[in-house]
Amino acid sequence: MNNRPRIGVGVIIMRDGKVLMGKRIGSHGPGTWSFPGGHLEYGETPEQCALREVAEECGVQITNLRRGPYTNDVHENEGKHYITLFILADWVSGEPQVLEPEKCERWEWRTWDAMPEPLFLPIRHLREQGYNPFTI
Repeated sequence: MNNRPRIGVGVIIMRDGKVLMGKRIGSHGPGTWSFPGGHLEYGETPEQCALREVAEECGVQITNLRRGPYTNDVHENEGKHYITLFILADWVSGEPQVLEPEKCERWEWRTWDAMPEPLFLPIRHLREQGYNPFTI
């Protein structure tokens, strides 16, 4: 087990009262639903990571990036510990595409109150905190 936490970035892309969610496959949290995102790379800001990950994973255009909350996520079954930084962004254009089929099965626009289950651990923690990007 890697006993040092890593930094993940989750991008909450908002469009017409909905957020973009993908069904995960691959590395960790397979079968769960999460936002686009990934690992913060050396020298990147969270906003740069958000732009890169969204381009790599789903290809939509986003704007108005701003920092949101964070979660502390220990994935017990996988022996991984992440601090997940959330970036809020507004959708500009493009329909989400599965650009990394080894990591994501499909994308869907969902309302905050009707997210698909099961949720990826950081999203569960975010909701447990009572966070809702549409009411801030």
